[in-house]
Amino acid sequence: MRAGWLLVRHELQLFASLALWVVRRTHGAGGGVAFGYARGQGAMMAGFAFVCLVETVALSVLLRDWPAVHAVFLFLDVYTVVFVVALHASSVVRPHVLDVERGSLRIRRYVHVDLCVPLERIGSVRRELRMTHERAEGELDVEVGSQTTVTLELTEPVTHVTFLGRRREVRLVRFHADDADGLVRALGRARV
Repeated sequence: MRAGWLLVRHELQLFASLALWVVRRTHGAGGGVAFGYARGQGAMMAGFAFVCLVETVALSVLLRDWPAVHAVFLFLDVYTVVFVVALHASSVVRPHVLDVERGSLRIRRYVHVDLCVPLERIGSVRRELRMTHERAEGELDVEVGSQTTVTLELTEPVTHVTFLGRRREVRLVRFHADDADGLVRALGRARV
């Protein structure tokens, strides 16, 4: 039951992100400085949405003689296209946020990852392009397009809550930012 509720909440958050994208608003930026990460995956998501759209048209033609089956597949295919667009929208409207007033860096990806790192726990920050990532205890890789561009080493662990609610303590966080150099500089200034 809990997993079902989490999936419904996920869908609702995706569609809320789609609405925010349409009206050109962001979620949770407040008084902080937003750093986007969607540019690195925009072409891939557009390509994926296009392939889903082609599949929708092809199945409509193939199933035109079976109206009941056609209606079911049309609904599922249109829903898939909307889902892919909403997924991209969530990455646009939910950027990373550096909030010096609150003393935190909020690292996000879609509606799946939302990690708040207190600035005083950041031991070091560096620009580091990584294309391969292996799971390791105490590390969190928030990849976009299979790459990360910023690495944070923490002095104390922070708790990351996974999509299905599991808690993990992490001491090293790697994530992608479109303006990785600007984010590293801003974090350097904020930590002083």
